[in-house]
Amino acid sequence: MFWLSFISDFFRALRSGQEPGQVSAGFSIGYLIGLMPFFSLQTVLLFALLFLLNVNLAAGFVAIFIAGFVAWLLDPLIHSLGFWVLVEIPALHGLWESLYNLPIAPLTRFYNTVSMGSILIGIITVWPVFWGMKKLVINYRDRIEARIKKWKIVQAVKSSKLYGWYEKILRIRELT
Repeated sequence: MFWLSFISDFFRALRSGQEPGQVSAGFSIGYLIGLMPFFSLQTVLLFALLFLLNVNLAAGFVAIFIAGFVAWLLDPLIHSLGFWVLVEIPALHGLWESLYNLPIAPLTRFYNTVSMGSILIGIITVWPVFWGMKKLVINYRDRIEARIKKWKIVQAVKSSKLYGWYEKILRIRELT
């Protein structure tokens, strides 16, 4: 039930409410959180950003779920990339040793191949994800939303008593 609320809020954000940049920023931060192993310093900092910035939380939580699943599927590739950067590039060994000896840097778990690979993939892909999501939100609001409202199933659901009760509950919830 918890996830259904976020998915509902996500689609509500797609329709209207916040600016497309806010929705895509929330999605991008959630994407980075979902991509990286959970117990690390950068995940804590990204969660703080998600909650402190004026971004869409629902988009962030939907992105955490989606990116977590994608990261699970791409785990061998992420591991290979992290292994390549940490082990097979001798010029960087001194950098990794220096970072490991710093007091806070090991909390990022950069020394783990999966963590390093996910950090690199996140850095490389976060801007395309941001701009792609922003374009998706704009296109959804301009083109797709009107088509979906014309579907008979959507009209049938919106005309039902159950949906009427749902809207009343939402209005009451917004007042409190």
